[in-house]
Amino acid sequence: MRTDPNRGSSPTGGDLLAAPKRVDGWGVGAFGWVGIREVFVRGDESDIDAALARRLVGARFPRWAGLPVEAVESAGTSNAMYRLGADMVVRLPRFAGAAGDVEKEHVWLPRLAPLLPVAVPVPLGQGTPAEGYPWRWSVYRWLDGVTPTPGRLARPDLFAADLAAFVTALRRIDPAGGPPSYRSEPLAARDAVTRAATAELAGVIDTGAVTAAWDAASRAPAWDGPAVWIHADLQPGNMLVDGERLGAVIDFGCAGLGDPAVDLIPAWYVLPAGARAAFRAGVDADDATWERGRGWALSIALLELRSYRVTNPVMAGIARHVIREILADQRHTGVRSPAAGRSPAPGTDRTAPH
Repeated sequence: MRTDPNRGSSPTGGDLLAAPKRVDGWGVGAFGWVGIREVFVRGDESDIDAALARRLVGARFPRWAGLPVEAVESAGTSNAMYRLGADMVVRLPRFAGAAGDVEKEHVWLPRLAPLLPVAVPVPLGQGTPAEGYPWRWSVYRWLDGVTPTPGRLARPDLFAADLAAFVTALRRIDPAGGPPSYRSEPLAARDAVTRAATAELAGVIDTGAVTAAWDAASRAPAWDGPAVWIHADLQPGNMLVDGERLGAVIDFGCAGLGDPAVDLIPAWYVLPAGARAAFRAGVDADDATWERGRGWALSIALLELRSYRVTNPVMAGIARHVIREILADQRHTGVRSPAAGRSPAPGTDRTAPH
């Protein structure tokens, strides 16, 4: 899912986080969504249901026409997902921006997969516009797994090591011919929208502490090295756990070339504080890269919270978790908030640590 308003295109407290449940699928788990990218309510969304998916599959892939088609429960906003038989999933973009990812994933996933240490989605077929549906769509292999609960991993040390191995392997892949990532802009380009989101969340978050954290990230030197391969959306819903280890990474719609700092966001989206140092060492992040990564996580989470605070409690809960983790980092590193008086009002939905 995408939630960046400027591009057009998630432990929270108690009951916002469900306990992990066993799933059989590509990107579906404890939070009931498939992938996380930033997205706003759009006017170009297509009406999609299981009947449409069944007709599309029957017309494009007659050999699969008799297989059962079942909707996958999801709070995701970029794609509708339908289980196809026992071991496949149909992925139908909901709007034109998401449809643009189809071709990229079909071209690049087969090339990237052999070079990565964990499973990634395997494209099995690409559908074409039909039955009144206007975009290309995909059939993928169904991956088993459980989505991780942010900050509540059984073996965070092992998971951090696996995650670092994935990030490192991906960035070492030859970038020749690679597309720009969905998040290929420098962190500084997000300054205006990040500050606007912070202001709009006054009374919901501690805007002073958030502003101080963003200012600190903004002071980090920009990336001046070559662009590298990044997944660019390493959020909980885009990972599957196999036992205590990272078993798969999914949803490569944001993937492409960019600043390696973008792939540090799982340090705050997924890992508990005690596992961050191991992850940082595993990806060999210097101070500037780590600070930019924290800035990316904060910016994304703020935009998600602004977008989904009322309409999507799952995504909003994850965003609150990220903001709390970053503000906890801020307290431990001694970053000071600007003028007081901008914290949430008593009784409101506080996101700052308390």
